[in-house]
Amino acid sequence: MQTSHLAAEWSLLQNQFDSYEKYSLLIKLSSIVILAAAYFTDHLSIFILCLLFILWLQDAIWKTFQSRIDSRLLQLEAYLSNEHTPQHCDGVAFQFNSLYLQNRPSSAGLIKEYLGQALRPTIAFPHVLLIVSLGLKLLFTA
Repeated sequence: MQTSHLAAEWSLLQNQFDSYEKYSLLIKLSSIVILAAAYFTDHLSIFILCLLFILWLQDAIWKTFQSRIDSRLLQLEAYLSNEHTPQHCDGVAFQFNSLYLQNRPSSAGLIKEYLGQALRPTIAFPHVLLIVSLGLKLLFTA
């Protein structure tokens, strides 16, 4: 039955979506721990600043992957809401990668997508605060 396949895909992707959220929080916590450790050991440097930027961009890339799952979840939910009328359910289950490949942006488009995600407030926080605080510390102690 097509609807049960769609529901199975939704369940699998929803678990994956939640997992991406947890790992995004771990990336943010790692940034905080790195800056705190560098601060308390008096090892603040440009290297730490670069590392914080890298973690911020990694978080943006991670959240970009999550947003692709989100798009498919919303599509599946629309299909599943028509469960009582299967003839209106034109969704085919287990097509996540195929659908993504149909709409995959160019390399420049991917970079634009990653940078756009990096600027979203839920991703930029706390990265911007950590980077600004370290930048100011380095600027005024040099």
